[in-house]
Amino acid sequence: MTNKSDIVLSKSLSRILRHRAREEHLCISQEGYVAVDELLKNRYFHNCTVEDIKRVVDSSDKQRFSLRVFNGALEICANQGHSIQGLDKLSLVPIREPGQFEVIHGTYFGKWAKIKREGLSRMSRNHIHFAKGLPCDKSVISGIRSNCQVFIYVNLKAALEAGIPFFLSSNGVVLSPGNEQGLIVPHYFSRVCDLYGHLLWNN
Repeated sequence: MTNKSDIVLSKSLSRILRHRAREEHLCISQEGYVAVDELLKNRYFHNCTVEDIKRVVDSSDKQRFSLRVFNGALEICANQGHSIQGLDKLSLVPIREPGQFEVIHGTYFGKWAKIKREGLSRMSRNHIHFAKGLPCDKSVISGIRSNCQVFIYVNLKAALEAGIPFFLSSNGVVLSPGNEQGLIVPHYFSRVCDLYGHLLWNN
């Protein structure tokens, strides 16, 4: 996605569909979908067309959005990254067996000291985000930024056995709400490496 107007549109879609649909008085389903016709009446999208929306969805390198036709109406949702509460029917597949892939959270040197003490937090979002590999892995579409400096590998087997749920989104992002406090504590880190391959933590 290189067109500047498409980048702006993509960012606006992410912000509204993930965080602000209700504040903008948009009807969002439990699956996270909003009717495109309704969306185009909103102040942020009134200069856009259905074709613009479809183009941004199709050209999203991280597959951020999905479209569907429901009861004859075109609808759009963000595939992950929500902070809106009550979206209980998102298209997420529970992960029940470890060992299918690595579960890695990418972060930065400046945040590592706090994470080392307290663990990973979902903060204001509904889930903590992970990727199934490193940014250099061609199979990784989304879930980790290319400029991350620290990579936290999760012991998925131990976390699942402790009752911490994990899910896979439709664009391949691994998601977890964490424990009751919204955390994945360092006990469930298997190892942590920096971008140079140096080991920072080994559990």
